[in-house]
Amino acid sequence: MAGLFEKIKQSLRKTSESFIHSLDELLGTYDEIDEDFLEELEETLIMADMGAETTDEVMRELEQLIYDRPIRSPKEVIPALRDILERKIDTPDEERFDWNHPPKVLLIIGVNGAGKTTSIGKLARLLKSEGKSVLMAAGDTFRAAAIEQLQIWADRAGVDLIKQQEGSDPASVIFDAIAAQKSRGIDVLLCDSAGRLHNKKNLMRELEKITRIILREYPREEVRTLLVLDSTTGQNALNQAVLFKEYADMDGIILTKLDGTAKGGFVFSIREKLGVPVLFVATGEKIEDMAPFDAKSFVSGIFEG
Repeated sequence: MAGLFEKIKQSLRKTSESFIHSLDELLGTYDEIDEDFLEELEETLIMADMGAETTDEVMRELEQLIYDRPIRSPKEVIPALRDILERKIDTPDEERFDWNHPPKVLLIIGVNGAGKTTSIGKLARLLKSEGKSVLMAAGDTFRAAAIEQLQIWADRAGVDLIKQQEGSDPASVIFDAIAAQKSRGIDVLLCDSAGRLHNKKNLMRELEKITRIILREYPREEVRTLLVLDSTTGQNALNQAVLFKEYADMDGIILTKLDGTAKGGFVFSIREKLGVPVLFVATGEKIEDMAPFDAKSFVSGIFEG
């Protein structure tokens, strides 16, 4: 995981530039902590797309610290703010991705266009770099060219892809892939899935059927469902996630396109709204641009630019 901080820091450049500029202006304007200072700080957090509810929580915690401790200057507020934000997105040990004993199956879900296919390719490469054997399953059988696109990423990552014809039953593909995984002794199976939110009932049925087949073959603790979110859509991505949560048991989030947004603050709302951790971040467009999420690195990237 060498260079993790640097990768996350680079992907946060747009968010960091905007946030630091606002903080610098704020610190240059106020010599003491007063109501106006706190109001402008709150506005800065909202402008970073942190969301009204999360910002309100952060500000309440910060104001309590100011009340409890002798924090006398605006500059002393910044380390406290960093600490609050870090705790907000830190992943408990029991929810972290265990690289020594990874799940047997990772089911990747998300709307079309969020970066699902590229995330699977990057995850495959990341897992291989950690010494794990990987297999892919082309479970998005209805979207035009989805299978071909996944094949390209499988080739780049140097892993096999289990696939059928376009329009095939996705559950049948997953069934074949599990059989191949077991017969070959593969460590991790990465399963693609459909992402057509405009047809929720069909999508729900497909995901339920795929999940049933996976859980028939593996215990729940060996299966993880990861939702791919497009960072450039910010709070809208969270609204999509809430919809997915209605019919899919999510265990974690993969953030994509973080380098393309100045509003990475929406990440702090994820735990509050979804109750699941961010596990991976796509830090660029290359196949090696995927990193495990780290709260300390993320917050440092925002504050240090």
